Amino acid sequence: MSQHSLLKIGISIGDLNGIGSEVVLRSLDRLKLFDFVPIIYANFELIAELQETFGTHLNIDKWDVQSTLEKQTVYVIDVWPEQVHIVYGAIDSRIGHYAFKSLSAGTHALKHGEVDVLLTAPIHKASIMSKEFPFPGHTNYLSRELNGTSLMLLVSDNLRVGLLTDHVPLDQITSVISEKLIFEKARTMKHSLQQDFGIEHPKIALLGVDPHAGDEGAIGTIDKDLLSPCVVKLQSLGIHIEGPFAADGFFGSGLYKDFDGILASYHDQGLVPFKLLSFGNGVNFTAGLNKVRVSPDHGTAFDIAGQGTASISSCLKAFEVGVSIFNNRQQIIA
Repeated sequence: MSQHSLLKIGISIGDLNGIGSEVVLRSLDRLKLFDFVPIIYANFELIAELQETFGTHLNIDKWDVQSTLEKQTVYVIDVWPEQVHIVYGAIDSRIGHYAFKSLSAGTHALKHGEVDVLLTAPIHKASIMSKEFPFPGHTNYLSRELNGTSLMLLVSDNLRVGLLTDHVPLDQITSVISEKLIFEKARTMKHSLQQDFGIEHPKIALLGVDPHAGDEGAIGTIDKDLLSPCVVKLQSLGIHIEGPFAADGFFGSGLYKDFDGILASYHDQGLVPFKLLSFGNGVNFTAGLNKVRVSPDHGTAFDIAGQGTASISSCLKAFEVGVSIFNNRQQIIA
């Protein structure tokens, strides 16, 4: 494989007071013979220190424009020059600033083709939110920076759960959901299932908003008056979508197994069953963009940060899914 054809995965380091750096380094150490070039946006001395902290044995080198890529080497691009004082488990806006600098550099590299995939380690919202990052999460930031209509899509083997509304307070859900939003997310999911997962004729389920999907208007009217008509219109446009389904029965009965993709109306409606069913192997993928971004499906886990005990299953799966989606897209181009 030539220098130019080596797949490059950029890695934003996330909140350094959390488990992000640990799961990234331990995942790469577990992979041993990875078939891509990892490039971490942080600080070389810091990553070397963290390697000692977590007992990994990676070949780490600084990256510059003259670098000759070597397999089984983890490259680090210095995004800041100064030393960073880590206090595991602490909410710290200074650490949030470093998380943003890493994310910004990684996103810039992704936009300009310097890396093929971006893997983002977890950020902490209270630490990173600022004038430079006024977003409730990665997805909203990436939507601004990259072309497309983003969809937060949680992936674990054949289980794929997307969100109509992601980081929206529960009392605002019904005011945010609209016909336009449902159409955008359904179309984005269909396209992603085809392009990124190779499913030629995807079958999509839409979950209702109210308990029992409103019971035909007995418990709220949004499902009957908005979601149901949208399903009919989308079907007329050639999208195989069904619903709205009552979420509890949909997952409890195993009906979810009959669908290639599931659109949940709000965050916990989709993520709670997803995380129960994925057994720690889920991946957060931002569908609908012109570039590939993946992430572990967990947060900063401040309660266990720095102890070397965090599960790396989700991060390992994120590397795998990122490579798979990029390769699927390349096959379509070819």
